[in-house]
Amino acid sequence: MKLAPTVKLNNGYEMPILGLGTYESIDGDGTAAIKHAIDIGYRHIDTAYFYQNEVEVGRAIRDRIAEGVVKREDIFLVTKLWNVHHDPGYVEPICRKQLRTLGLDYIDLYLMHMPVGYKYVNEETLLPKDDEGNLQLSDVDYLDTYKAMEKLVKQGLVRSIGVSNFNSEQLARILANCEIKPVTNQVECSPGLNQKPLTAFCKQHGITVTAYSPLGRPKPDAQKPNYIYSPDVVAIAKKYGKTTPQIVLRYLIDLGTIPIPKSSNINRVTENFDIFDFELTPEEIAVLDRFNCGERLVPLNLIKAQNHKYYPFSIEF
Repeated sequence: MKLAPTVKLNNGYEMPILGLGTYESIDGDGTAAIKHAIDIGYRHIDTAYFYQNEVEVGRAIRDRIAEGVVKREDIFLVTKLWNVHHDPGYVEPICRKQLRTLGLDYIDLYLMHMPVGYKYVNEETLLPKDDEGNLQLSDVDYLDTYKAMEKLVKQGLVRSIGVSNFNSEQLARILANCEIKPVTNQVECSPGLNQKPLTAFCKQHGITVTAYSPLGRPKPDAQKPNYIYSPDVVAIAKKYGKTTPQIVLRYLIDLGTIPIPKSSNINRVTENFDIFDFELTPEEIAVLDRFNCGERLVPLNLIKAQNHKYYPFSIEF
């Protein structure tokens, strides 16, 4: 069985350069897709408290461990601290709760889901809104949240920590004020938003970039996004005997990012993994570069609307 190559993180751990995203993978199909992914060679699985599927993700992993398909140390499991838990006092208890939900004794990589905290109401209220329907935000400093996450590493609950949806200035502030360097910044990244400046900044500081929504959430009826349906990309795919989504994932890997395409469809899970037997030429990479327009699928508009001081997308990268 072929496994994805790995990249050495700044703390010495190895992270596979392709992962399985599990957002919206909740039911039996989601569990079956995760088990299938492990069977065919995926070792990097990405979930989050917000996805409300840590039970299923944990069960799928534990089943495959129990069956002897993999050992725990073979799996690189990523989950995230949700925005209502930014208060430092919540960080350790919620992490322990997530470990119990997953049924595992450590998390490989724990990410702060966003730099912006939300008001804590209770465990069930993930998107706290006021009577007018406005998202209720908190002003907890993400540095304080991150410092609480550093303690999780020291306690052995998590091996690595990182962030998600952070801009370069926010990362620089963490680097200047914290003890444990983040190993990754997980951000939206696709040919339409290729994140080259942010990736270069991260690389300079020994931080990897994990790419979520790498395929831009294809809509076949509308033939969107254009880089999946473009004749130029179709021609490249034909040359390698691949599909256009495979070309896009290969492009993102060739740019030095770590894509985590999500799917509960077993055939697509298989297809997404079959990208390690070719590389794109500089000319082909240039073709995909042309689709970069900076448009976001996940602009965090509910946060933007309130002009929060930690809204991450008001600067270029």
